[in-house]
Amino acid sequence: MRVLTGIQASGKLHIGNYFGAMKPMVELQEEHELFTFIANYHSLTTSKDAETLKQYTIDAAVDYLSVGIDPQKTTFWVQSDVPEVLELYWILSKFTPMGLLERAHSYKDKVAKGIAANHALFSYPVLMAADILLYDTQKVPVGKDQIQHVEMTRDIATKFNNEYGELFILPEHMVQEEVATIPGIDGQKMSKSYGNAIDLFMESEKALQKRCNKIISSSTPLGEPLEWEGCHIYNLAALFLDEEGKKELQARYKSGKEGYGHFKKYLKELIWEELEEAREKRAYYLNHMDEVHDILAHGAAKARGIAQKKMEQVREAIGL
Repeated sequence: MRVLTGIQASGKLHIGNYFGAMKPMVELQEEHELFTFIANYHSLTTSKDAETLKQYTIDAAVDYLSVGIDPQKTTFWVQSDVPEVLELYWILSKFTPMGLLERAHSYKDKVAKGIAANHALFSYPVLMAADILLYDTQKVPVGKDQIQHVEMTRDIATKFNNEYGELFILPEHMVQEEVATIPGIDGQKMSKSYGNAIDLFMESEKALQKRCNKIISSSTPLGEPLEWEGCHIYNLAALFLDEEGKKELQARYKSGKEGYGHFKKYLKELIWEELEEAREKRAYYLNHMDEVHDILAHGAAKARGIAQKKMEQVREAIGL
């Protein structure tokens, strides 16, 4: 089964990216044909500086490799290295009703959060559809907020297929319910755009602790039992724990012997330990950047070979 996913190169990756996309990807590559890319075209919806976007793109590549993406098992590339996706994006626009885009929850949410409204942001689902359909994708891992985009991809593909024949596979979404929405330090979905993220690779353990200390908690005084349900600190810590570990942490909350400061320190320790091996790999790749570029070039060559064949079929079908 072919699985495709990508992530925007729009800033430092964070814990939400790790549990929501990166760690599941590492697991998926063991069982499926995984295609994953750095979505730098999508990042243009928010990027304003060329050098920053270039740096974010290569940083994301290094981070993906560091957490365990294996180029021997996964086709891994940068979105803009396969320009056919933009050609398909334009063609698919013909099969995308305005009303479909106007109903996009993600667009409305981002505009409400202060992100500038523009055509790129508005038509984001069409480019996402091109990403998916270009490679005959069968499954797309997404968070709950992106399910609608996969459904829109199916709608667009169906309209095309009805007119020109069954050229596109109708993809299905995959959601890991237990990690579908990762809370940020303010309890909202963790996002670079919202400024509430905990970066994946902090510059030091001290910096990580400082960030964890900013997590919003209640004002329950030390010595009284704490509520773990609905606690942002607990919800983040639980991502690192098995069922037994969660029960032990819940008991610590109920005991009243520890305050939120203790649990913020515990969360920091969980994060630091989880990413120990990844930090070592990251140090290696940062010292061997030629290897990183070679991996991306090899992945792009494979992805583009597939994309070119698909676009030959599409052009033939529509008369180009």
